[in-house]
Order: sequence, then C-alpha cells, then structure tokens
Amino acid sequence: MAAIRKQAITSGLLLYVGFVIGAINIYLYTKNGAFTESQFGLTRLFFDFGQNIFAFSSLGAISVIYKFYPYYKDNLPNHEIDIVTWILCAAFLGFLLVTGFGIIYEPFMVRKFSRGSQLFLDYYYWVFPFGLGILLFSILESLAWVLQKTIVTNFLKETVLRLLTTILIGLYYLRVLNFSGFVYLFSFLYLVITLFLLVYIIRQKRFHLTFKISRVTKKFWKKMVWMQALMFSGTVIGALGQTIDGILIGGLVNIGSAAIFTLAQYLANLVQVPQRSLQAITVSVLAKAWKDKDVAEVNRIYTRSCINMLLASLFIYGNVVLNAADAIQAFHLKESYLLGIDAMIILGLVRIIDAGTGVNGMVIITSAHWRFDFFSGIIMIVLIIPTNYFLIKSFGIIGSAYAQLISFCVYNFIRFEFIRRKFDMQPFDRKTGLAIVVTVAAFFFSKWMGSFCPLIVGIILKSVLFSGIMLLATLVLALSPDAVQLWDKFKPKYFHQ
Repeated sequence: MAAIRKQAITSGLLLYVGFVIGAINIYLYTKNGAFTESQFGLTRLFFDFGQNIFAFSSLGAISVIYKFYPYYKDNLPNHEIDIVTWILCAAFLGFLLVTGFGIIYEPFMVRKFSRGSQLFLDYYYWVFPFGLGILLFSILESLAWVLQKTIVTNFLKETVLRLLTTILIGLYYLRVLNFSGFVYLFSFLYLVITLFLLVYIIRQKRFHLTFKISRVTKKFWKKMVWMQALMFSGTVIGALGQTIDGILIGGLVNIGSAAIFTLAQYLANLVQVPQRSLQAITVSVLAKAWKDKDVAEVNRIYTRSCINMLLASLFIYGNVVLNAADAIQAFHLKESYLLGIDAMIILGLVRIIDAGTGVNGMVIITSAHWRFDFFSGIIMIVLIIPTNYFLIKSFGIIGSAYAQLISFCVYNFIRFEFIRRKFDMQPFDRKTGLAIVVTVAAFFFSKWMGSFCPLIVGIILKSVLFSGIMLLATLVLALSPDAVQLWDKFKPKYFHQ
C-alpha cells in the first residue's frame, strides 16, 4: 500500500496543480467582459461529444489492456507484445465508422440543436479531431497505467492540457486569435498531449507495433474479443452517463445554460480528484492481485480506498460549498453563474457517494467477474437518460443534478452489494459514520464563524477552520490508517522530541 500511497499523493498534487490552472481558465471564461455563456458552453459540448466519440470508437478495447496486459508482460519480451497494435487498429476502424455516422446524421443534430445552440452547429465537424485525440490518448494512457506510469499521464491530462488551454485563451484575449481560430486550435489539444505521451512511452522502450500474432493473443483472443464486445457497451454506457447532462441541456435548454452547468460541475468535480488519481494507480496492482489469487490484498486496497477517498472528498466538498457563492461574487464573475450553485451542491454529493465507495469499479473490472461491470452500467444508463431528460425538461439544470444523484446512488449500491456478496468484502465501519459526523459539525461551525466577517476574510477564515478541524480529527480519531502512517513518518522530521 505504501507504493500506492506515494503515487497517489504525487498524482493528487499534480491533479490539484491542474485544477488550479483549470480554475484560472474557468475564471477567464466566466468573468465579465470575457467569453459569452454560449462560447464557454461550446467548450463543454466539445468535451461531451468528444467523450462519446471516444466511447463508440474504442470498441471496448481499453478494458482489454487492463485485464490481459499482465499476461503479455509475464510471458513475452517487450518487442513481441502485440496487444497495443490490435487495439489501435480496432480504434481507427471504430473512429472511421463513428465519423461516417456523424456525417450521415448531421441533419438530426441540426434539428436538435438549432433552437438554442446554433454555435455548436457552426463548429460541428471540429468535434471529430477533438474526439480522435481523446481516443488515442486514452489508449496510450491505459498502456501507461498498466506500466505504472500514472504520474506522467495525470500530468499531461490534468496540467499540460489546461496550460495549453490557458495559452489559447490568452491568444484570444490579446486578439491574436479570433473565436474561430480559438476553436480550431482547441480541437487539436488532445492530439498534442497524445504526441507528448507517445514520445515518452517510446523513450521508455515500451511502445512496439508488431503485426505478428503472439502466442498469448492466440491463447486468449476469444476471451479478449468477448470481453471487448461487452466492455464496448460498458464504455458507451459510462460515457453517456458522464456526458448526457450537458448534451441534453444544450439540446433542451440552450448552450448558455450548459456553460452555467459546466461551472457547477467543475466545482463539484474537485471532489473527485483523489478518486481519479487512486483509480489510475490501483488498476495494475489489482489486476496482478487477482491474477495471483491474492484476495486479501484486493480486500485491503478496496477497504483503504473507501475511507481515504471518503475523507478526501468530504474535505474538498466542505471547502467548496462553504465558499463557492462568495468566490463568484468576490472575483466578479457573471452573476448568471450563481444560478448553478444549487446544482453544484447536489453534484458534489454525487461525487462523494462515488468516491466513498472506493475503487469498486476497478475491483470488479480486474476480477474474473468483469462482466458485471457491463450489467451494472446498463442499469445506470437505463436510469440516467430518462431521468435527465424529464427532469431537465421540467426543472432545467437542477433537474440534471437530481437525475445524477438518483442514478449514482442506485448504481453504486448495486456494485457495493455485488462485491459484498460475491467476494465477502465490506469496507465500511464506524469510522465511516464518524467521518461524516465530524464533517457536518466542522461545516456548520465554520459557516457560522465566517458569517461575521467581510467577504474575502470570511472565505479565508471558513477554509482555515474547516480544514484544520478535518485534519485534526482525521489524526486524533485515527480515521485513516494511511494518514496516521504518513504523520508518524514525517513527524520526527519537523517535530523533534
């Protein structure tokens, strides 16, 4: 667990650096006199459609790398590992099919988005290079993950990508680019970081293209194709689950509302940072543990991940909810973005539920029962699409937040119950409840104290009080074994007896 903890901390720090840069970008997008709500909303739709282009084009191949790469690694020299070659071939074929359907169904998109999102239609075809970049980066990222090179991928996706976006925004502000030029270059951002990652993996001598079918492929190809077929549906389901809200808001309401929802979702997604870094790191460790039939190690990682990610997500959520509305006013963002605060609060709860159930998805997908990930995904998509549609239509962007809350509660409960019954793993104990009680008490105390102070002073005071109480309680009550071990490790360096 020490190796996982070290990588998780490093990756988490890189993610937060990225989120700071992202916060600067969000500020530039949303401040008065900057981008219009529609222009900012367009960038959100690029990500939503790009994710779906990736999901449909990948043909489920990403999960095959996670599950089967350890078998290639243990049985073949590096230059004979052919799994990446076949996955890239499948992905390019998938992308050509998706692009063809995108051209054929353009009239349908015009009907759905012409009312309030004409700007998206103006740049419709530029979504495809953006989606291709996500596709190629995701394939190389999955290779880097199984090679335990997660820090590099997190740095590129969370930091470098945002830095490149900042540069484009700066060029637009300086009028070096008009908005069309901004969009054209924006569509190639993922392809740029994909090139960086490819060069890195080549320099590590871990990227080899070989069209000679290896003995491992001959042995497992039927299982891989079967897994790929199921995981294709699962990948599509996951992408739709993450992006259907923005797409429906753009189609049913307008692209400006998508921008307001994007800010709300960005703030809520801060809660997910620890989860994202830990998932990337644990996938290869879990895959090896299942391969070696080390169930105790799987249970230990699963249990530790739940309490660690719950505490981290509660810590971030409390700070965000305490200060989001005040920050919008203090930094002179457009007042229209205050309309997304309620949605942010609900979306943050969704992220806590998802993070608090640990790496349940990675436990399932790397096990012999990986098919269940597909079936649980079916249930989620059956819930999330109709609830989003009807609730957005009735209540606007807040409806989408409620739809996610309902769907993810059911989704994670099903996965939790499956792991409990199938593997006899149950990660929650009294410390889980204690962590929630401490968070609620710290939140209301900090909010009350901050109410007596001016805007900026109140933001600082609330953050310091809430963070201090949470950190102190985590150590004194020993809520997280990893936090206590880290404290015991570093305490002698800074607090001499």
